[in-house]
Amino acid sequence: MTTHAAPATARRAGLREWFGLAVLGLPLVVLAMDTSVLYLAVPHLGNDLHPSGTETLWIMDVYGFVIAGFLVPMGALGDRFGRRRLLMVGVALFAAASLLCAYSSSASMLIGARAALGVAGAMVMPSTLALVRTMFSDPRQRTLAIAIWSVAFTCGMVAGPVVGGLLLERFWWGSVFLVGVVVAAVLVVAPVLVPEYRDAEAGRLDLISVVLSLCAILPVVYGVKEIAVGHGSPASWLAVLAGVGIGVLFVRRQRRIPHPVIDVRLFANRSLSTALILIVVGMTTFNGVNFLYPQLLQMVRGASPFHAGLWMLLVTAATAVGNIAVPFLARRARPTHVLVGGLVVSLLGFLLMTRVQPDTGMAVVMAAAVAVMLGSTPIGVLGTDIVVSAAPPEKAGAAAALTQTCAKLGVGLGIAVMGTVLTATYRHDLAASAPSTLPRGTVESARESLNDAITVSSRLPGGQGDQLLHAAKEAFTSGLNVVAIVCAALVAALVILVLVLLRGSSSRDRNTGPGAEKTTAS
Repeated sequence: MTTHAAPATARRAGLREWFGLAVLGLPLVVLAMDTSVLYLAVPHLGNDLHPSGTETLWIMDVYGFVIAGFLVPMGALGDRFGRRRLLMVGVALFAAASLLCAYSSSASMLIGARAALGVAGAMVMPSTLALVRTMFSDPRQRTLAIAIWSVAFTCGMVAGPVVGGLLLERFWWGSVFLVGVVVAAVLVVAPVLVPEYRDAEAGRLDLISVVLSLCAILPVVYGVKEIAVGHGSPASWLAVLAGVGIGVLFVRRQRRIPHPVIDVRLFANRSLSTALILIVVGMTTFNGVNFLYPQLLQMVRGASPFHAGLWMLLVTAATAVGNIAVPFLARRARPTHVLVGGLVVSLLGFLLMTRVQPDTGMAVVMAAAVAVMLGSTPIGVLGTDIVVSAAPPEKAGAAAALTQTCAKLGVGLGIAVMGTVLTATYRHDLAASAPSTLPRGTVESARESLNDAITVSSRLPGGQGDQLLHAAKEAFTSGLNVVAIVCAALVAALVILVLVLLRGSSSRDRNTGPGAEKTTAS
């Protein structure tokens, strides 16, 4: 180990770093796959493990729940312990937990193994992004590397259902988890291609801060999730309020202790704070497409799950193309202009979405979604770049964890807010437009959701069933139109935010404050 100061001019990465980026991409792909692959396996594992309804929900959700809670502590631990070292520990744990998932003999064992997967994922995700920050010191190369990092995660999300479906056609349900074992290859190649980085003067990890962090984030994530799926009980709201209250205590402690888990002084950096707001609000807005469009395609347009998935591949492809294009656009224009340009494209997409009706042509329906997601990519790439670049190199792990925590919070808020807006509009419009000749109680049952309306209409005589189904589809698309209006307003607000707060700033700005060069590497 040697302690050295960063050079005055950024060193351009060579082949070793780019091959190292490929190594970092492998666990990202697998982690993303593990988020989506389980949806197909649940009916199969139910026949063997016989989980209760509550156990099924925990099997589905505990992985992402634990990741969200442990991101911040693990990011700080990586800065102290060594980012490559934490990555390798996380990879080893992920492979072992994947085996436990595959061969679980009970629902409780599978829940525990999935929780272990979440802890491992929280080790890996901030470590990979922090290593990208330190491996690619050249600003242009770093932006491209972060874009590739984002594409790896996107590809994993897309590959999950496809790979899972192929495995389930030939093998038992546990086979979908064995894919996670392949990350063990990182243990062989990472020491050769990925350098080690840690903060030489970070001090000991404050365990009280770690506990406060978990007690702040986990209740908020839990509460938002429960509210998002329609279980907004008083306990859910109380969990959110408790998490926020503990978060205030966490921030106060970070200001007092000499070696904080998160240096709250970073938030004084206007670019960093603005980028985090962009990530939270952006994910809240754009996630409405990923959440609502599969319902539109299947229940309104009548597409099968497979064909709906094929249509959504257009959205995924647009996201991947946008991620790769953003770094090259940022070389020819100011990052602020690229951000604004992307937001304007998304705004046009949402405005087009306000015109979608049940019989609108698929070209228009998908053009709206593609425009929204294509325009969202600068926030993911440049927003992340701004955060990890604004933080000192030795704090890159904590900064990386902040971006991913904000993204996960935005996803949860997107489901909660947009789902609530659509449901409220759907219920109002269906009550107003449903034929008065329908049997008593029919409309009330159909108002719960479009899926319930489809079920109710199938039990009615042909003419009445068709009338109810038509009214329900109209009400759903009306709700989608209102969601698009809300999202367009939020995107317009983000445009103003970027123009006011990021004017004159650049994602390529590097921290030059005290301690910015105190990094230990080998």
